[in-house]
Amino acid sequence: MKKTKIEINNLAKGKIGLKFLEKFAEKVLKLVKLKIPELSVVLVCDRRMKSFNKKFRKQNRTTDVLAFDYGLPFGGQGEIIICLDQAKRQAEELKHPLKEELEILLIHGILHLLGYNDETKKQRDEMIKKQDKILLKFKS
Repeated sequence: MKKTKIEINNLAKGKIGLKFLEKFAEKVLKLVKLKIPELSVVLVCDRRMKSFNKKFRKQNRTTDVLAFDYGLPFGGQGEIIICLDQAKRQAEELKHPLKEELEILLIHGILHLLGYNDETKKQRDEMIKKQDKILLKFKS
């Protein structure tokens, strides 16, 4: 399979460089061996994320990341939606740069595409452990 086509769009207010996210997505996809023809990453605002979360997860609140695996009928595309407003709040709360928070959320979304879930505490702990392990590989 040839290289994944990665498309990054910022539909949120606020300028942010997107090239680093594209490069980071390439590295993570390669590391976790996720072979999909296309990956779309979209940055949205709180209002739009809340709307998506309500529609697709029946939760009337914003969230940081949603991932959709469109599977084989659609050519195996994946889509990751990241709430830029929530990412900014989390980066501030955790006292690390926004860029790092976006990388964490991108990894989280890719893990969802790989089939990981975080509905229970056990699943969430396992996913965070895996996410941290992946992030560490790029820090060293």
